[in-house]
Amino acid sequence: MLTKVFASSVHGVEAQTITVEVNAGGTVAMGKQGYFLVGLPDNAVKEGWQRIEAAIKNIGLSVPRVKLVVNLAPADIRKEGSAYDLPIAMGILASTGQLKTEDIGKYIFMGEVALDGELRPIKGALPIAIQARNEGFKSFILPKDNAREAAIVNDLDVYGVSNMKEAIDFINGDIELMPVSYDTREVFKDTNNQYAIDFNDVKGQENIKRALEIAAAGGHNVILIGPPGAGKTMLARRLPTILPPLNLYEALETTKIHSVAGILAANSSLITERPFRSPHHTISDVALVGGGSNPNPGEISLAHNGVLFLDELPEFKRQVLEVMRQPMEERKVTISRAKVSVDYPASFMLIASMNPCPCGYYNHPEKECVCGPGVVKKYLNKISGPLLDRIDLHVEVTPVSYDELSSIEYTAEPSSLIVERVVRAREIQNERFKGHEGIFSNAQMPSRMVRDVCALTPAGTTLLKTAMNRLQLSARAYDRILKVARTAADLAGSTDIKIEHLAEAIQYRSLDREGWAG
Repeated sequence: MLTKVFASSVHGVEAQTITVEVNAGGTVAMGKQGYFLVGLPDNAVKEGWQRIEAAIKNIGLSVPRVKLVVNLAPADIRKEGSAYDLPIAMGILASTGQLKTEDIGKYIFMGEVALDGELRPIKGALPIAIQARNEGFKSFILPKDNAREAAIVNDLDVYGVSNMKEAIDFINGDIELMPVSYDTREVFKDTNNQYAIDFNDVKGQENIKRALEIAAAGGHNVILIGPPGAGKTMLARRLPTILPPLNLYEALETTKIHSVAGILAANSSLITERPFRSPHHTISDVALVGGGSNPNPGEISLAHNGVLFLDELPEFKRQVLEVMRQPMEERKVTISRAKVSVDYPASFMLIASMNPCPCGYYNHPEKECVCGPGVVKKYLNKISGPLLDRIDLHVEVTPVSYDELSSIEYTAEPSSLIVERVVRAREIQNERFKGHEGIFSNAQMPSRMVRDVCALTPAGTTLLKTAMNRLQLSARAYDRILKVARTAADLAGSTDIKIEHLAEAIQYRSLDREGWAG
C-alpha cells in the first residue's frame, strides 16, 4: 500500500514542503533488510529507522515483515536532521494499515522520536508553520515544546503532542486534542520592549550616552575606546533599551532566525525584545557569519534587528573581523556550498569596545601608560582600516569620578525618555525614505543619496573640507560624518544640517585624529 505523508525542510530561514512516500508490499527474505530510505537523506535521517522501529514496538504496535520503501521528495534536495522521524513513522503505520489515511494529507508532521515514543523538540518550527499555512494545510502536528512557537501563525491549527502514541490516537479519532491558542498581537503588546536594565543605572558618562543616542537614532555602528572599568560594557548592554521597539514584522523575522538556529527556549514563542549578541573573542569566522557543513545562522544573523557587541575588538582574529565587512554593507550574508546556497538576514547594529593600548591606560587622566614606543599603534593596527571606516562613531570613554559615583542626588535620564527622542528621529527618517526599498535609517543610505539628503551650507562645507584634509579621512569616512550629522539634526528636529551638528559628527572620529595613537 502506498501512503503519502507531508513534512518540511528548512533552507536558510524559509521552509519547503517534503512529501514522505511510503510503499509497503512484498515479502522480505529471512536475514535480509526490508527497509529502504531514498531521497538524499543525511545520516541523522538514515539512523532514524532504529529509533522509529523501537518506538513503534514500545507503544504496542508492530512493524510487519514486509518490504518498506520510503522516498523523501523532491529527491534532489538534501534532507537533514532527526525531525523526519515522526512523518516517516506515521507513513509506515498508515501504509501497513495501523493508521487511518482519510485526512492524513491535511497535516504536516515533524518531530524527533525517542525509543519510548516520546517526541523531542525540533528546529525551525516557525518557518515550517508559515509555509504550511501558505500551502493550505489544515494542521501542524509537532512536539509540545515547539507548539507555542508554531502557534504564532494564524489560520493554522497547531497540535503539540508529547509522544507518538498521542499523535496516532488523534489521527485515528480515539482522542480529541485542542489546538494551541495564541493571540500574537495581544502577547506582543503585553511583552514588547520589557528590559530588566536601564540607562538610569549608569552614573555620569553623559557624552557617551549622547553618542549612543545618536547611534540608536540613525542605526550607526559604534566603537567605545577606554580603560578597564570605565563602563564600556555596561553602556553597550543598555543600547537595545533605547532602540525603537520591535514591530510585529521584525519580531516574527527575528523569531524565525532563532527558531532555525534551535536556540528558542522550550515552550517559548515570539521574541519581543531586540536581540543582543555578545560572542567571545575566540569565536571562529564560521560561528560569526554562519555556515558549516549543514549551514546554520551565525552570530551576525542572530543579532538581526538588534545589536552585535564585540568586546575587546583587537583580540578577535583578524580573519574573523574581515568576514564581517560585506555583511555589514549588504545587511545579509550568503552561505554558498557546492550544492546549496542560502541567505540569512544580517541587519544589525555593531557596537565594539577596546582598550586604547595593551596595558589599557593610554590617554588615561590619572594612570600612566607603560606601553613602549609604537606599541599603541601596533595594537590599533590589529583592526583594519576598512573595518574602522564602517564604524560611524569612535567614542572615547573616560572613567567616572568618585563624586559622580557616590552622589545620592544624581539621577540619570531613564531609557524611556531617550527612546522617545530616538523614535521621533526614526519617524523623520521613515518619512524621508518612504518609497526607497530596504532603507529605513540614515546609516543605510547609499552614497548617491547622501549628497542629496545631507546637503551642507557653505560654512559647513569649509569645516568638513578642513577636517578631511587634517585627519586624512577616506571617502567612506566622509559619508559617515555626513550621515551622523544628519542624525544629530534629526534628533534636534532640524531640517538643515547646522555647524554644530557637523562639528559633533566630526568629533566622533577619534581614531582618525592625527597623533591619536602616537
